[in-house]
Amino acid sequence: MKPRLRILAVLAALALATAACARAAEEQPPEEGGLPGEGMKACQVTDVGGIDDKSFNATAWAGVQRAQSELGVEAKFLESQTQDDYAPNIQAFLDEGCDIIITVGFLLGDATKEAANANPDQPFAIVDFAYGEGEIENNNVLGLTFATDQAAFLAGYLAAGMTKTGKVATYGGINIPPVTIFMNGFWAGVQKYNEDNGTSVEVLGWDAAKQDGTFTGDFEDQTKGRQVTEDFLAEGADIVLPVAGPVGFGTTAALQDSPQDDLAIWVDTDGCVSASEFCSLFLTSVMKNMDVAVFEAIEQVVEGTFEGGVFVGTLENNGVGIAPYHEFEDDVPQELKDRIEELRQGIIDGSVSADHNDYL
Repeated sequence: MKPRLRILAVLAALALATAACARAAEEQPPEEGGLPGEGMKACQVTDVGGIDDKSFNATAWAGVQRAQSELGVEAKFLESQTQDDYAPNIQAFLDEGCDIIITVGFLLGDATKEAANANPDQPFAIVDFAYGEGEIENNNVLGLTFATDQAAFLAGYLAAGMTKTGKVATYGGINIPPVTIFMNGFWAGVQKYNEDNGTSVEVLGWDAAKQDGTFTGDFEDQTKGRQVTEDFLAEGADIVLPVAGPVGFGTTAALQDSPQDDLAIWVDTDGCVSASEFCSLFLTSVMKNMDVAVFEAIEQVVEGTFEGGVFVGTLENNGVGIAPYHEFEDDVPQELKDRIEELRQGIIDGSVSADHNDYL
């Protein structure tokens, strides 16, 4: 072939190859887009105690962080140092254009209601609060509530079965329903154990009949938690359930200094995960799976299916539960473990009541 013809042939071949590549590129399916929540914001307003309280606020925040990882939303939070910060923090997120605002705690109920009614197209979720019919005019708030008395009932039964002194104790931060529901369930579980076994294990710190007991008055001052716990230990209690957020670390401090093998039961999250340095003190934890509920609320906004109303976490839907026994797995008798599982199933099927009123 002459040189000029050879060059033309090569150029023709290159042109054909280029055209074929172009056609192949056109035929490729489009690249998958990003995560569905990209460009959206999920914003959490904490209760007092801080985002890293290793309990209440932190568990809800874990749900927001999961949404950031799995859905692609931008996760933001504002910490409330006092109750006076609730409304300004909510307004700051309204001004920022958050796609959903999650308020964490019963005490934010009024501020959330006011903001929701003033901004009827803004989705909200609030942990530990449920509004009555007609209170939220446009049904733009999802209340995330939890039947924690069911899980606390199991923890109370466990504590009654494990105490060596015949006395267990509980205290709260503030006397409000999301706190006392733990105390009621714990107390009822102890009563159920006494009924089953003919024992008389005593609960210090809570009078179920009067719906009153021992409270520190806040969710922040750990010195109060320590003092209350030391008083309980002095009265003979050897297992303590603090329902007080970070105040509960006053309990762990007191137990660390105790010459006896006294224990605690943590709340809201698995203490051996959130505060692993104290795992050797935690018999179990009463878990309120706020992270899952918060994630699902955000997911609904991302998917465009959000509706207000009320979600109730129960043993049946895994919204509440007790944590593994971790370091006490070999210490809890198998018979007691089996009975607690029977009670769990009984609460789910309705054959066992966790309502404290049934044990008065």
